[in-house]
Amino acid sequence: MKFPIAALNQYAYCPHRCWRMFCAGEFADNEYTIEGTALHARVHTLGAGQAGETWQVRAIWLTSELYGLSGKADLVEVEDGRYYPVEYKHGHSGDWENDALQVCAQALCLEEMTGQSIPVGYVYYAQTHQRQPVDLNEALRQRAIATIEAVRHLLTTGEMPKPVYCSRCKGCSLYSRCLPQAAKKVQRYRE
Repeated sequence: MKFPIAALNQYAYCPHRCWRMFCAGEFADNEYTIEGTALHARVHTLGAGQAGETWQVRAIWLTSELYGLSGKADLVEVEDGRYYPVEYKHGHSGDWENDALQVCAQALCLEEMTGQSIPVGYVYYAQTHQRQPVDLNEALRQRAIATIEAVRHLLTTGEMPKPVYCSRCKGCSLYSRCLPQAAKKVQRYRE
């Protein structure tokens, strides 16, 4: 069973959100998802070309039989014979583990497809116009593999993780569907 690379990003953001999107088939737009969709509509224009010394391929499909992943990379660059995945995000640069895991999963696919080791990937944040390197070190790779296993378990069993309220909930387009604070209140009344 293959599942989308993007599911890793969603799971790392919130396992309950991942379940809603990939098990229950739920999705709702908000300002952030609309901005992201608009960004990816521009980025996902299939094409390839030279940018200086770098060959760029946009909207290329990646796959891994080993990890059971597939998905579209926003951009893959080739410089001096080395491949680098570049993921586009609408927000601002920062230490976003979910974005790093997505880039790492893209690199795992590229490594399997090309037979080459990929030491670094990038996340381009449109809001700040900054490209942030992602060191594809062993620790990140192990976290990515653990997340792949967790997502596969979620998709295989269909078990719904409980919603857990945190600061990310404020930006979640599915907040009104899971109501994590309400679940917390219900639990308090049951105790």
